[in-house]
Parts: sequence; structure tokens; C-alpha cells
Amino acid sequence: MGKTIAIAGLGWLGKPLAQHLMILGYQVKGSVTSQKSAARLQQNGIDAYAVNITEEGVLGSPQGFLKNIDILIVMIPPGLRRNSGSDYVQKMSHFLSEIKQAEIKKVLFISSTSVYGDQQGSVTERDIPQPSTEAGRQLFQVEQLYFNTPNFKTSIVRFGGLMGGTRQPVKYLAGRTDLSGGNDVVNLIHRDDCIKILLRIVNKDAFGTIFNAVHPEHPLKKDFYFKEATKLELEPPQFSNEEISEVKQVDSLNLKSVLGFQFTGDL
Repeated sequence: MGKTIAIAGLGWLGKPLAQHLMILGYQVKGSVTSQKSAARLQQNGIDAYAVNITEEGVLGSPQGFLKNIDILIVMIPPGLRRNSGSDYVQKMSHFLSEIKQAEIKKVLFISSTSVYGDQQGSVTERDIPQPSTEAGRQLFQVEQLYFNTPNFKTSIVRFGGLMGGTRQPVKYLAGRTDLSGGNDVVNLIHRDDCIKILLRIVNKDAFGTIFNAVHPEHPLKKDFYFKEATKLELEPPQFSNEEISEVKQVDSLNLKSVLGFQFTGDL
């Protein structure tokens, strides 16, 4: 096979993806933000580098990490949920300069369905995002920076809410009352499906496309979280009664038409 793939961000999704790629015979490099974490991963057989992307520039060993790779997978989240004031666009612009310098030809940029605004209703990849949050606005701007650069070919993957492994969203809501949004639909995806989709993009060389990666089932939040709480023997959250309004539902056309991918299990 012979290809070398670099994953910028060996976290909850990046690390198991790296393990799957190595099993399939790819050479894999990965980045984390500290030298201590890099050393620990190296002891476990992963070619890891310390790379810290800041507003002032990219610290650590970015060119060592990016040297001689065929595909770069970027998994650097905005980290803006707590109104930190961080400039994600500036950070990722610095990293973009490093990618150009390394002359990489194929990039897979991991994004999120937060680029679509809550007011947009039902959307697919054909709809232009209208973000309603600061994180969504910055993420969409970075998407455009990477997707429109002539230096390399980019695919964008917009994951829905992530679940699986240690991420069980209902645990944060169990037992709470008078919650809003019970009549909204969920836009979720399991980590196992995330990995299958990313592997399919790599194997099919499907670069230059935008993919919404969300499970096609969209139960109401109040129904979904009641079911999940019951499965985990937790106290179900209680949602307030409210009128049903137009809510965001994210679906994909390109997973099937471009990748031939179909979800096989229930949400």
C-alpha cells in the first residue's frame, strides 16, 4: 500500500482512526499538543509529534510531522464553546501555511454540522451554511480557506454530534428537568461510523467533496434521551412542553452518491 497518512490531533477520534489505518497497512504519523503525550504515544508504536497551533504560529515540529506524507487529516476543533475569544481562523491560517510549505497534495478536514444555523431547517451538502454561533462562523471560514486553496485537494467532513466510547451525551442530562429543545431532532453519529466514513474517503481517494456525516435517523431529543437513559439505567431527563418549530435537520447526499456508504445499524 505504501501511503503515509498524518493525523493532526490524536484525540478521541484521531487515535482509534490511526490504529485502524495501521492495521490496514498504512504508515501513520500523528500530532498532539505536548512532548509528554508524544513520547507516551511513541512508546505505544505511534509515530507522534508535538505540534501546538496557536494564534502566534505553529510551535513544535510541524515540518517534521508533515514531511513526506500523502494525506493529511486535520482534526483540530475550534474550542470556542466557552467564549474563550480564541481566533480559530488565525490559528488554522498559520497551519495552512505549514501545509503549503510541506507541499501536501491531499487534505481531509474534519468539521462539524455547527456550520449550519439552527434557523436553516432541513439541509444537505447542497445548502450553503448560515452559521448562528461564533464557533460555526469561524469553522465555516476555515472550511473555505482549506477547500478553496489551489495548493492541494481538500475534502470536508461535517460530523454531527459525536457519541460512542466515553461520549454518552445522556449522562450530562440525566435527571435534569425543564430542559428546552425536546421537540428538536437529533443530528448524531457514532464514532464507529465516523471511522468507517473516513476510511472510505481514503480508500476511494474521494477528495474535493463536502460530506455531511450524520446518521439518517432523527428522533426527537426527548424520545432519544429517554431511550438512552433507560438503556444505561439512568434517570431520564425531563423536557418542558413547547411548540414545535422549524428545527435543524442535517442529512447527506454525498455519503451515498460519492462513497456508496450506507449506515447499517440504528442510532
